[in-house]
Amino acid sequence: MADEILVSVANGIATVTMNRPAQRNAMNRAVLDGLRASFEDLDDRTDVRVIVVRGAGPAFCAGMDLKEMEARGGAADPEADVIDVLQRVERSKWPTIAMVHGDAIAGGCELALHCDLRVMADTARIGMPLARIGLIVPFTLGQKLVEIIGPAHTRHLMFTGRPIDARRAYEIGMVHQVVPAAEVEGATQTLARTVADNAPLSLAGIKAVIQRALELRTTIGSEDLDAAARRARSSADASEGRRAMLEKRKPTFRGR
Repeated sequence: MADEILVSVANGIATVTMNRPAQRNAMNRAVLDGLRASFEDLDDRTDVRVIVVRGAGPAFCAGMDLKEMEARGGAADPEADVIDVLQRVERSKWPTIAMVHGDAIAGGCELALHCDLRVMADTARIGMPLARIGLIVPFTLGQKLVEIIGPAHTRHLMFTGRPIDARRAYEIGMVHQVVPAAEVEGATQTLARTVADNAPLSLAGIKAVIQRALELRTTIGSEDLDAAARRARSSADASEGRRAMLEKRKPTFRGR
């Protein structure tokens, strides 16, 4: 497996670590492929009961690698890759816990939301700044936000594009637990141990029940919305937004 993803298993607890700290664990091709492969492998293991997802360095995950996206010029479809990987994480046989020790932005926010449980450091932020870089959230990812925090909070998060702090994330039901930054690893391990000590057949069965209850989501048509997202991704505004983010300046949008 690529060095961008590290996997360890101890006493029933698997830890999947995104390992691009210098890039704030931004999702490039290697990260996406590594996440998919690691979850495929962990589903088949008999010594796993729960999976912790975390990032190396100060950030949980900064979302898509904007340099890679800009190099493609929006011509490729990185959202399709991200959606496929996030849905694979969500379909994990075992319960999953996101340890949000640092900022979880855009795709990083969605990765945390596609885990079953979330523990967040009080110094971390979480957000979906797509409107600030000229993008539209893919339907299935917007659907996940509405599922977790409801339409009112989704509107506020998406329309402003501003990240929220851990306290606010807890208030709106986005995360399950907020702890001081120095305690986030210990709190996550305690939660993971509590889950892992339960019967493995029960854990897998409960996870399958919840997944089945949510299956109707996939029957909703979204072709027109997906087309709009593709148009936005290849627009001049999206290119301007990516460059502005990389250059740490305010973008100039022209609506085209």
